[in-house]
Amino acid sequence: MRRVMIMDVFNHPIAQKYLNRSGVLHAIRVAGYAVQLAIKHDVNPDIAAKAGLLHDIGHYEWYTNGEWDYEEYVKNDIHAIKGAERAHKLLIRLGEDRQYAKEIALAILLHTDSYLPENSMKKTSLQQIVRMADEMDEEPLGKHHYRKISREDAIKKIERLDQEIERLITEYRKTV
Repeated sequence: MRRVMIMDVFNHPIAQKYLNRSGVLHAIRVAGYAVQLAIKHDVNPDIAAKAGLLHDIGHYEWYTNGEWDYEEYVKNDIHAIKGAERAHKLLIRLGEDRQYAKEIALAILLHTDSYLPENSMKKTSLQQIVRMADEMDEEPLGKHHYRKISREDAIKKIERLDQEIERLITEYRKTV
C-alpha cells in the first residue's frame, strides 16, 4: 500500500481551504513538532505529522461587527469536533489506511480540552503528542493562526517533512 504523503494531504483543495483559514504556517510547524515528539515517544511519525498538520481544520471564524472576536471564539469553540470529521473524510478520500485515519481523527478530536471537562479521559501517546505540538506553537489570543508563509516556502517545508518521514520509516523497517 502506498503511503499517503503529507504533500498529498496539504495540496488537497479541502485541506487548502481550511488550512488557509486556520493558519498554514501554524499547521506546518505543529506537524514538524509532532514528528519530533513522535520520535521521542515511539509513535508513528507519519500519522503524527498528518494529525499535526490537520489539527485545526475545523476552525470557524468568530466575528462580531466585522471584527475577530476572540472571546466569542473561546466561548463557542468546537473546532476539534468539526476538524476530526473533516480530517477523517479527507484522509479516507486520499486512500489513507482506515485505522490510521481513525487514529488521526481521534488525535484531532482530543488535541484540546476546550469543550471537555478538564482531564476527563486518558489519552493515547499520539493524542498527547498532537496537543503538546500545538501548545509548542501557540501565541496569546490565537495570534499563531495569523502568521504568514508563502506558498513556495510552505511547499519546501512540506517536502522536507515528507523526506524526513520517509527516512524515519526506512530506518524503522531495517530494525524489524
